[in-house]
Amino acid sequence: MDARVNYFGNALAGKVMKHLNSAGAAVHSALPVATQELVKIRASQINGCGFCTDMHTKDAAAAGEDQQRLNLVAVWREATVFTDAERAALELVEQGTRIADGADGVSDEAWANATKHYDEDQLVALMSLIAVINAYNRINVINRQPAGDYKPGMFG
Repeated sequence: MDARVNYFGNALAGKVMKHLNSAGAAVHSALPVATQELVKIRASQINGCGFCTDMHTKDAAAAGEDQQRLNLVAVWREATVFTDAERAALELVEQGTRIADGADGVSDEAWANATKHYDEDQLVALMSLIAVINAYNRINVINRQPAGDYKPGMFG
């Protein structure tokens, strides 16, 4: 499988990615790394983005994330290995990502649950992270960016 265009080698794409990367970096210190990776993995799974799912599971593992937790992200509701705060973030990313499915967006209940675990800056970070990973997912899905060759640290 080949990508439709060499997105990572294109000058205009480089400019776009620079801005997306800056937005993603802005939230880095506001949330635990594990939570950030779980959010990126779950959005990528929902969106069918193999490239990002590959990247973020490998980045999470390289950062010390437990393989069992990585294996259970897609079924987090039935898994006992996530904290209540992580579960709130996973619920938020699912509802915030599935808006194109005709869903009503993020429910008041999911938002209230998230506010129990995260302060305002962390909530802004979660919202922003969800928006950024969805943008990356869409670029990669449209381009049919193949998955499997990513190595942690490859892009920075």
